[in-house]
Amino acid sequence: MSDSLRIHALQYSPHYLQPTLNLDRIERWPSLLDADLVVLPELAATGYFFRSPEDARSVAEEVPDGATVRRMEAWARESGATIVAGLVERAGETLYNSAVVVTPRGWLGTYRKVHLYYQEKLHFAPGDLGFPVWTVTDRAGRAYRLGVMVCFDWYFPEAARSLALAGADVIAHPSNLVRSDCPRSMPIRALENHVFTVTANRIGNEESAGERLSFIGRSLICDPRGEVLASAGAEDETIIAADISPREARDRRLNAHNDLFADRRPETYGGVAGL
Repeated sequence: MSDSLRIHALQYSPHYLQPTLNLDRIERWPSLLDADLVVLPELAATGYFFRSPEDARSVAEEVPDGATVRRMEAWARESGATIVAGLVERAGETLYNSAVVVTPRGWLGTYRKVHLYYQEKLHFAPGDLGFPVWTVTDRAGRAYRLGVMVCFDWYFPEAARSLALAGADVIAHPSNLVRSDCPRSMPIRALENHVFTVTANRIGNEESAGERLSFIGRSLICDPRGEVLASAGAEDETIIAADISPREARDRRLNAHNDLFADRRPETYGGVAGL
């Protein structure tokens, strides 16, 4: 396709509380940055299942001045890719489970996870920045619209719908999934909003206070028809890739009489009238 956008999603197992080692591993991953858009997992450089608030705080960093964003800025400049990755953000005394968007020109923006899952509520404040959408360009200079949600946000249809209504062509979805139902649901999120979705999940296990979390892998890229363009296994450290045309997400006509968004009836939706 003439306006093809190359997407990569990395699925791997980070080492707990070893951000430098993890960033070094990511940087050495063969061909990872030979793409227009690269999506890394949630909390990609630190691990996820924090054993204490002190552990979470020990790997928190300010945005955009922290080590993770600075490394990503260097990768983006060298490759021309836009990179989306999860990290522990420190803003004053508050910690957020965040994802940053970094382009070859530098840090572009931050999304703070709105829907916190399980023991995340012991460490993080819920996101307060809404669901922003950014205009970015591919390596050929063609613009597209990029939205971000993080992991458990998928469980709430309002998250993806908010991004689609704000004009997203592609939704990047950094994740540390432990529930097996997300890979079944993401094609539906893509279909019902007529967008591309990119779920970059992790694999492996982590333990805290005698409890073990097992991460399910199964990263996937979906198109606006709800088709899975690329997927990973449950245990593979791998890159999944797909070539897409972002403009396919912009025509939401289903037939001569129906348009996915024009046919919406917000006045009838009661408590979700805004969506």
